[in-house]
Amino acid sequence: MTWSPSQYKRFSSERRQPFDDLLALLRPVERPRVVDLGCGSGELTLELHRHLDARETLGIDSSSEMLGEAERLTAPGLRFENGDIARFSPAEPFDVVFSNAALQWVPDQARALARILAAVAPGGQVALQVPANQDSHAHRVAREVSPGFSPQPAFLPDVLGPELYAELFARAGYQDIHVRQQVYIHWLESPEAVVEWVRGTLLTTWQRTLSPVDFEVFVRVYRTRLLATLPDERPFFFPFKRTLMWARKPA
Repeated sequence: MTWSPSQYKRFSSERRQPFDDLLALLRPVERPRVVDLGCGSGELTLELHRHLDARETLGIDSSSEMLGEAERLTAPGLRFENGDIARFSPAEPFDVVFSNAALQWVPDQARALARILAAVAPGGQVALQVPANQDSHAHRVAREVSPGFSPQPAFLPDVLGPELYAELFARAGYQDIHVRQQVYIHWLESPEAVVEWVRGTLLTTWQRTLSPVDFEVFVRVYRTRLLATLPDERPFFFPFKRTLMWARKPA
């Protein structure tokens, strides 16, 4: 078990802010067919389904732990499926393709994005959000600690620059392209809360790779080094950059 729904939900209110902003970018469409790539535990997928009054919404995630939570949610037309969004290539296109904080886990984002854009129906829309905090202390310290452990992760989560995402949309023929980077301000209870935040996301990279014993050692070393770089402030100011994208496919 690497993805822990309870760990991830410790900061659910902070994590939902960009979802709400991404949802606001969607334009009204009558009874669309929708897919949510990287749906996690499904609560926000259900909100997306209801917000769009969708006739069908499919949530896709590769984590059985997260899908175990999602499958408890029920609504007419809503369903969930285990799948790898890097290989997403549906038989039929969707009117709305939505993905909130998932593409950073895909190694070849340009290729994956090409698949995603091809899966949008003519006249449909795509809305994506990715964290862009790779230059933060939390990420930098994880990369510094990593060489002291073996084996090494085959891939670390990363994202493209906003201008590159915009270019990929444009070269795919999309219109009304909207790409922006936004800084979200979070006040956490303490610097230690930053460790708990990334333990539910970034550090799962090492949790998948290391033995349980080595992973706990990794977290202890990481915590010591990270806290040495952060001011001891309570509450703790935690800025978080994210890239939000929306575009429309010509009819």
